Amino acid sequence: MTKKAGGAKPRITLTAADHEKLSVLANAAAHTMPEVAAELMDELDRAHVLAAGRHPGDTVCMGCTVEFRDDMTGRVQTVTLVYPNGADIAKGRISVLTPIGTALIGLPVGKSIDWTTRTGVLKRLTVLQVREPAAAELQPA
Repeated sequence: MTKKAGGAKPRITLTAADHEKLSVLANAAAHTMPEVAAELMDELDRAHVLAAGRHPGDTVCMGCTVEFRDDMTGRVQTVTLVYPNGADIAKGRISVLTPIGTALIGLPVGKSIDWTTRTGVLKRLTVLQVREPAAAELQPA
């Protein structure tokens, strides 16, 4: 696991279904997006995975809407975390296969994480609120 400025990453929690689907996705993206795929694999490797059917409350999971703060600028954003085929930045739908999407997955409300943009800029974000996904959001197409 690579360490970023700021030290150890916070504990993250994933549903069994998200962990399985994201593992397949990270493996599939390893050749086309090696840096992001490796970062996602690191997150999956360190995640606490819940038993099948269990769901973490107040934790970022696939399809949920997340309000977070950029701790460097103070800017607050609201996005929905989706699989790559559902991404639409104009609608605030960001792919888990982006640096910020990978940073958000599994993060509980109130926790912060350091992440690096595609241009190499170190940032820090804090999750402020998580809204549960709609059933339709949970299906990778």
